[in-house]
Amino acid sequence: MSDIKQEIAATAARMVVEEGLEYGPAKQRAVKQLGLNRRTELPDNDELEDQVREYLALFCADTQPTELAALRALAAQWMERLAEFRPHLGGAVWRGTATRLSNIHLQLFCDDSKSTEIALINQGLDYEVGSSTAHGREVDVLALSVNCRELNEQVLVLLTILDFDDLRGALKPDTRGRSERGDLAALRQLIEKETAQP
Repeated sequence: MSDIKQEIAATAARMVVEEGLEYGPAKQRAVKQLGLNRRTELPDNDELEDQVREYLALFCADTQPTELAALRALAAQWMERLAEFRPHLGGAVWRGTATRLSNIHLQLFCDDSKSTEIALINQGLDYEVGSSTAHGREVDVLALSVNCRELNEQVLVLLTILDFDDLRGALKPDTRGRSERGDLAALRQLIEKETAQP
């Protein structure tokens, strides 16, 4: 990685950890903050994640594991609650780089995209509807603000609504051979592994 990309990654990593920014906006803000040309080549997400892990190890080693455990426990509760929609956890909570400022990203695989909204309404839950791009098309993202008792604060749970057919490619490995998301069983394995470590 070039020195400039390294500097962008390090600056963006600080924003990801300290401000809870997603990778894309963090890279853009880092370029602006460093006074670089907008066309400057950006580090890829793997390079940024390496810097995030380094930053966490240096500055957050005493707090981040507890915060991650709380967010994973909360994600598991919501995955149980939304089991009929085959939830898969992704993002920083899945990858293990989450802090108390991170959102919980759940992907739901539904035959009918409105069925999730109906289920949330039936449970008396308030949510906001947004959108994102996935698999080359625009998809609905439902945002819920939920209380995390362990962290004593509100956490944003983002539900990305995907077609049932998208489930087939959901567990494809990333460029480093890791799965980018996991179902509830995979999350429970991660939690058990973390709890077993001294």
